[in-house]
Order: sequence, then C-alpha cells, then structure tokens
Amino acid sequence: MTSVLYDAPGPKAKRRNLLFSVVFFVLLALLLWWVWQTLDDKNQLEWSLWKPFTTSEAWTTYLLPGLADTLKAAALSMVIALPLGAVLGIARMSDHRWVRIPAGAVVEFFRAIPVLLLMLFANEFYVRSTGIPSDERPLYAVVTGLVLYNASVLAEVVRAGILSLPKGQSEAAMAIGLRKSQTMTSILLPQAVTAMLPAIVSQLVVIVKDTALGGVMLGFTELLNTRSTLAANYANVIPSFIVVAVIFIVLNFILTSFASWLEGRLRRSKRSTGAVVGADKVDDVNAAEVGGTYGTGAGGSI
Repeated sequence: MTSVLYDAPGPKAKRRNLLFSVVFFVLLALLLWWVWQTLDDKNQLEWSLWKPFTTSEAWTTYLLPGLADTLKAAALSMVIALPLGAVLGIARMSDHRWVRIPAGAVVEFFRAIPVLLLMLFANEFYVRSTGIPSDERPLYAVVTGLVLYNASVLAEVVRAGILSLPKGQSEAAMAIGLRKSQTMTSILLPQAVTAMLPAIVSQLVVIVKDTALGGVMLGFTELLNTRSTLAANYANVIPSFIVVAVIFIVLNFILTSFASWLEGRLRRSKRSTGAVVGADKVDDVNAAEVGGTYGTGAGGSI
C-alpha cells in the first residue's frame, strides 16, 4: 500500500522501526534513571527541599506574584502584537509602493534583532527619554521588546496565510465588484485565520516564555525572577527550577489546547452555512425547476 507522500513499510522496515523504538525507550529510561540517581546523590530529592511548595507562603509570596507578572506582560504583548502584526502583514501586500516598502523594512528590521536586545534598547530609551517610574520601567521594556519582535514575525505569518489561499478567491471577489480592501477584510482574512492559527499560537507560546528574558537582564519580577528569590530563601535551587518548569509546561499546554479547540470549532463552522431548508421550500424549488425545464423546452420547440 502506497500514498502520495511515502510507501507503506514492509515487514523488514517494520522490524527495523520496532527495534529503533525499543532502543530509544531503553536509552530514555537509562537517562531518566541517571538523572534520578544524580539528584539523589546530591541530596536534591530530600523532602525538606520540596516541603516549601506544600505551604502557602512559597506560592503567595513568590510564585503566584511572579506568575501574575508573567501573564500580565504576555497578555499585553499579545493584545498589541496581534493587530499590529496583521496590519504590517497586510501592508506588505499593498499595491502602493509607499506602503509596501516601509512596512517590509520595518518587518525585516525588527525580525532580525534579538528580542533581548530590543528589551535593553527599550529600557534605555525609557530611562533617558521618559518619566516612567523605575519600578514600572522593566514591564514597559519587556512589553515593548516583545511587541516589536513578535509583531514582525506575526506579520509574516499573516502574509503567508493570505498568500496560501487559492487565487480564485480574489478573482471571484473582483468579478462581483469588490474592492481590494473589501476582499481582504471580508473574504481572504477570515479564511486565512484558520490556516494561520497553529503558527500564531506557537508564537504566543514564545511570548510567554520570552518574558523570562526581562527577569534575567532587567530585573522584571516575572516567574523565573521570583524563583531565584525563593531558592535563595529556602536553598532549593533545583526543586524550584523543576516546579517553575512544570508551571510553564502547564500554562503553555492550556494555551495550545485552547487553540486546538478553537481551530476545530472554526473548521466545523465553515463546513456548513447553518441554513435549514424545510420540506415545503424544497418542493417549491423542485416545482420551479420542473416548470422552468418545461418552459424552456416549449420555447425551444417554437
């Protein structure tokens, strides 16, 4: 049995794949066992190091405030970067060179600069040119860097999603007299959203994780930054890293699960218009078609 993309594996290939799978899982089990033994030898699995996470003080004083700042910075960056990226992506497809070229220059410029460097530049700008309080400045710098970088990346996602649609969509819109702006907002962009959603969600996950850069370089009190304070107080560096890693995994899993649910809902909603035609209407339509056929036949014979 074959398909367009590959040939179905035969008996020899199936045995080889099974062997590779068994070897992989054995090596993975050995690696996990080695990690476990190493942590145990270093006394990192002692209950005293994990006990602080069973109390409310570690969560209410350190982890939950840090998580709140992480979500705040990520949410602000998402809300600003998504529409800005859509505008830049559509502008790059404009027929006017005075719109297309500047938009392309902005996208290529900010996409080429590391997001950490953008945060540092933004922080220096706010220090020298604004009166933003010092305790709020790291949040502004982190959001600015994330917005500039991710908006440029999302602009390319939007442009690629729109260009992936069949040309017949645009041609049909032109045939009924729609302007390009109407075609973009009413026909192309709504259809491209479903195709772009996985890439958009992956970029949103990147935004959540990149908030940690502000904690490392700018002193932003996000989750990873507050973890260091917690580890200094309780002397549990590795357990604190593990707990924070689990929090990030759960947070991003919830985000991707919601996106998968939303994508499936959008796809199901586009399979049907949702209109329900009653039996009486169907009879009227059939009668009209039959009458039209007979009328045409009679007219043709005359």
